[in-house]
Amino acid sequence: MSPSRTPLSLKGSVRRLFVAAGAAVLMLGVASCGGGDDKKTTGAMPSELTFSILSAEGQASSGPLWQPLLDDMSEAIGIPVKPFFAGNYNVLIEAMRFNQTQVAWFSAKPALEAVDRAQGEVIARIVDPEGRDSYTSTLIVQKGSGITLDKVLACGKQYDFGIGDAQSTSGTLAPLTFLFNPRGIVPNQCFKTVRSASHQANAFAVATGVVDIATSNSVNTVFMRRENPQLAAQIEDIWVSPPIPESGIVIREDLDPVLKEKLRSFFLTYGQGQGPEADRQRQVLAGLNYSMFRAADDSYLDPVREMVADQKLNEAKAKNDQAGVAAAERDLAALRAKREVQP
Repeated sequence: MSPSRTPLSLKGSVRRLFVAAGAAVLMLGVASCGGGDDKKTTGAMPSELTFSILSAEGQASSGPLWQPLLDDMSEAIGIPVKPFFAGNYNVLIEAMRFNQTQVAWFSAKPALEAVDRAQGEVIARIVDPEGRDSYTSTLIVQKGSGITLDKVLACGKQYDFGIGDAQSTSGTLAPLTFLFNPRGIVPNQCFKTVRSASHQANAFAVATGVVDIATSNSVNTVFMRRENPQLAAQIEDIWVSPPIPESGIVIREDLDPVLKEKLRSFFLTYGQGQGPEADRQRQVLAGLNYSMFRAADDSYLDPVREMVADQKLNEAKAKNDQAGVAAAERDLAALRAKREVQP
């Protein structure tokens, strides 16, 4: 996930999150209605690129961490690269769909959405400082609350629950796939209240007792410990998912082929090699909690495709939609068969 600094006021932060998301939606709507074709690439070399970044707290906090990478990208490809920050996955997906952005950092589920409906093409995936290209979803509670996983799974509408964005891999899809669906648990029927927010907002809410339980992930934990160790100390994990694919870099597939290769080369060589420049680039990556970008295509998202198909299967079963059940089962069988033959 994209890093962001911890605000001083929880209520003010949460309010700003939704205001920012609403403003981004409005801005996208205006852009889509007029002027949306002036940067259309369709194989032509654009005069600039826009790089989209999910950031719950906006450009002021995340901008300084990303800007050195964008500056280096601009120099490497010979075209200015400007950032587009939003706190909502759908805003970013729609921005790429309407060619308002041409390059993006996406977590796995939004990356899959961009590939399927926004002319997206995966060119790289993230590797963390420990060499992992996966991370985990978590369930967090306030330390000392006495809330255990068994108590959570007992339901009874006794707890307030914070879930992630509907498009979030670790905030929504992974907890449903690995924790709730196998037990036949529907969060809206299990908890007293269910509210959707970013990982950061959910963490603040748990730490201050606004919600009892929330989804988060291992990357958010790293940034919390770095940016606000006092807050991080008030939170503990009660569940950790199996590994899920890390974030990726997605570009529009209709970009000029020469430009696409420049972008690919930039990411795959960034922070590699020896010397002062490589050392400087590694420092930029360290600020984002990355060590490198590894070559990838959209096949690396197959585990997420399985998770999506599993969720569709559960939803179809809940609606007694036999056609939907059959379609989801076919998708799952095909994906699992593909996984079996992969080396």
